Amino acid sequence: MNLSNPASLFDVSGKVALIAGASGAFGGVAAHTLGNAGAKLVLAAGNADALADINVDGADVTKVNARPDSEAACNEMVKTAVDKYGRLDILVVASGMNKVAKIEEMEPETFTDVMDANVTQSWLLSRAATKQMKAQGEGGKIVLVSSARGLLGHPAGYTAYCSSKAAVDGMTKALGCELGPSGITVNAIAPTVFRSPLTAWMFEDNEQANAVRAGFLSRVPKGRLGEPEDLAGPLLFLASSASDFYTGHILYADGGYTAG
Repeated sequence: MNLSNPASLFDVSGKVALIAGASGAFGGVAAHTLGNAGAKLVLAAGNADALADINVDGADVTKVNARPDSEAACNEMVKTAVDKYGRLDILVVASGMNKVAKIEEMEPETFTDVMDANVTQSWLLSRAATKQMKAQGEGGKIVLVSSARGLLGHPAGYTAYCSSKAAVDGMTKALGCELGPSGITVNAIAPTVFRSPLTAWMFEDNEQANAVRAGFLSRVPKGRLGEPEDLAGPLLFLASSASDFYTGHILYADGGYTAG
């Protein structure tokens, strides 16, 4: 390895990246980060209008209106990457959901929906990508999306979400062990609250937001909420050769929240 140009370790130009959940907050960060770094993108999302609105200037982009909710859909996403660009180097699974309710009020179907969206779909798409990456024989990068809630509980009715993200953590570790010999690294980024359409209210200047934010920030050593760019650096690290010796890790993008 030549360390005379360390920045080259983070070079993803020409790599082919499949991003599921591309119309979501983290998926959008992934699309702009990897696309602006020179990767060729296959962007998948179930919301056709939101998918159409994604614009990564200068990037080579192919879009697929689909969710990774079946084996067939996942195989088709990977096939699209291979048909268009000849290979698949990077997978980012940014799709998922959260439904909040106290356990006695949550319907079993709701719990199952969250587990399917966050766990089963991550497994299905990782499975499809693994087959292609192994066939290529040159390794690859799989990046899953966890949460600080995979490590920590929450009193406000998060049994489904916390359970699902803890399962993503376990999947990351198990796949990291399983796929390491094939040169495929599997890691997860675990954010806490960062700016997105769903959390925008916490950034506002009003009595409710100020009170909730103050209580939360009292437990965040960095003293602020996350911004989308706080996720860009970790993602580029995990998607590039800079992380070739790192697998099975959960990288907390949380301002120190889980350290305390």
